[in-house]
Amino acid sequence: MNFDVSKAIQYFQKVVTEHYADFQGRVGRRDFWTYVAVYVAIAIIAGVLQSMIGLGLISLVQLALLLPTAGITARRLQDTGQNGSLVWILMIPLLISSAVTFLTALTFSAVALLLPLLSLMWLISLISLGAAVYLIYLCLQPGTPGTNQYGPEPAMAV
Repeated sequence: MNFDVSKAIQYFQKVVTEHYADFQGRVGRRDFWTYVAVYVAIAIIAGVLQSMIGLGLISLVQLALLLPTAGITARRLQDTGQNGSLVWILMIPLLISSAVTFLTALTFSAVALLLPLLSLMWLISLISLGAAVYLIYLCLQPGTPGTNQYGPEPAMAV
């Protein structure tokens, strides 16, 4: 099994442009983890750039890719026979955390407005971590063979 970086990047672009907020249907493990690999590479690059220029780039990437990531994760869950709505147990705390971090990085005056949320960030982060572990476990499961309630078995795109 070869991993072609250019095909992975093309697949990532296709998911982001053609399936930006698509929560219908199913996606196989290989396609899902290809998307995740490119996402992680982008996050690492954003982290390196953030450390050099100091803006909240990682939070900006998370916010920009929230819907396509939620969509592909929901479709992956649906491939395993789970309800795709489970994705929101991770996405809602992640959205709150990313928004607060990004606003805090943009302006120091936002800290005063967000102080109540900042004191709860440890709890939000802990919830996000638990939800992420659970969703990773579900996404690692094999898909349902044949057609399930969410549609036909997905064809491999990558």
